[in-house]
Amino acid sequence: MSKLANVWVFSDNVERYAELMTAARQWGEQVHLIVQGNEQADQVKALGADDIIVLEHASELQRVENYAETVSALLQTHTGLLLMPASKRTKSLGARLSMQLNAAMVNDATSVTLDAGALFAEHRMYGGLAFGKEKLNSALAIITLAPGMFEPAETNPAHTCPVISAPYITPLHEIVCQERRAKSLSSVDLSKAKRVVGVGRGLVAESDLQMVRNLAAVLGAEVGCSRPIAEGENWMERERYIGVSGVLLKSDLYLTLGISGQIQHMVGGNGAKIIVAINKDKKAPIFNYADYGLVGDIYKVVPALIEQLSR
Repeated sequence: MSKLANVWVFSDNVERYAELMTAARQWGEQVHLIVQGNEQADQVKALGADDIIVLEHASELQRVENYAETVSALLQTHTGLLLMPASKRTKSLGARLSMQLNAAMVNDATSVTLDAGALFAEHRMYGGLAFGKEKLNSALAIITLAPGMFEPAETNPAHTCPVISAPYITPLHEIVCQERRAKSLSSVDLSKAKRVVGVGRGLVAESDLQMVRNLAAVLGAEVGCSRPIAEGENWMERERYIGVSGVLLKSDLYLTLGISGQIQHMVGGNGAKIIVAINKDKKAPIFNYADYGLVGDIYKVVPALIEQLSR
């Protein structure tokens, strides 16, 4: 596959740069990292970029969307690809840049290919039931990449590269963040977990999550869930939701408990190397995806598993 001459990478989360760097190196000859402030520049320098562009006016209260004019000025005379993670803020920034730079944009891309000099991006459609392949015809394209698609790039602490400062251009209508208040959130990143125990509607009560956590503890696993548990019952944090608009797993093991296995969920879970399903409904769709399946009541099976695995 031929490569683009230039790929720019920007993320609202510094931890995503390593994964994005792997993708950028695969698709571009020259990779330029755009970061917020000198502290981030120091954090990403070991990833091996050809240069790092530091956006000025970076502060804890700065909104990512306000960088549209600054980034637009950086890229307005260039061709290639701007690559970002598929987060709410970067999608909003990408939409602004798409208009200002007349750049084609694809969100939540699962793969990118170059064919005869043309750039194509594949993404999920219809709630994960199908894939669409889009051709990006503009000189500069913008793509937000779904999480967990690439392994993080290896670091080289000895790597050095030019660090360039980009003056902040105040937008006509700047979004002003007055303050930030701490919100109770999980720090878990299921896309990086090696083992995951997922729970669905088969769980009767929120208090029964302790049983699931006990099983996860003996397995050395993280706990995830289907969408109704996170957004319907609000029993678990949004960060633990596995599915088409949630986390995409790359784990070695995914053990599902009382999850029916609808396509919207399995888009997130099907990337696991081994899927083990426990469900009392023998006709549940989950068994079509599972490598190993057990028809049984999770309230009987899980305590038995904990007992056996604890020995």
